[in-house]
Amino acid sequence: MRTRCQLLLAFVFLLQFSCVPNAEKQGKSLLKKSIEAHGGEANWSEVSSLKFRKWTRLLLEDGSIESELDQWHEFRLKPYFEGKITWTKDSIIHVVSWDGTRMRYLMGENEVQNPSFLASKRKDFDAAFYTVAQPWKLLDEGTKLFYEGQKSLESGQVVEVIRVDYGLDSDVWWYYFDPVTSLMVGNEVQLKDHRSLVNNLSREEVQGFKFHGKRESWRVNEKNERLFLRAEYRYSEYQILK
Repeated sequence: MRTRCQLLLAFVFLLQFSCVPNAEKQGKSLLKKSIEAHGGEANWSEVSSLKFRKWTRLLLEDGSIESELDQWHEFRLKPYFEGKITWTKDSIIHVVSWDGTRMRYLMGENEVQNPSFLASKRKDFDAAFYTVAQPWKLLDEGTKLFYEGQKSLESGQVVEVIRVDYGLDSDVWWYYFDPVTSLMVGNEVQLKDHRSLVNNLSREEVQGFKFHGKRESWRVNEKNERLFLRAEYRYSEYQILK
């Protein structure tokens, strides 16, 4: 009799456990809702190229301006991934490009050949696309998503949270979503030497998509308390080809 009771209790426990969606399934479910809110997975799969203007201002801790950039980004998604980023600084045109196999950097008529410099520019190039292609990029193969429930940001806004795991020794990312609309409202990242909180202040609606508009990045501590405004971004003039 005792053995039967133990088996019955074990069965009930396993049944209850199996009925509770795990954090990874919940994370993927929330992400798919957000993708639909931003334009849909099928719509995104038809995009062959994406172009836009991105203005960036970096600020120092005392509020003074460190730098400003006004760039034109062009990405081709099909038949393979390639693109370039172009801007002018001190009357010199800079072009960083990826043709699918090779990274290049042109500064005026001079081409930079330093391998480590080009490797860093490749990271910047990939990061630029990763940022603009949210939330779709979170579905990439190898990405692990974990739903962490709801939390209140320092602003008082309640958000739903997905933690994104990119493996050992990688930065830790959290993405924040509106509980009602499922739209992405910002993200937080823990880097090796600091922590940043990015807020989405507005969106640009183009051909059924909701892309980034104005954004701001704050340095924060582990309690999500703001330390100082580090960067301001403005995305505009989107062009999409299918």
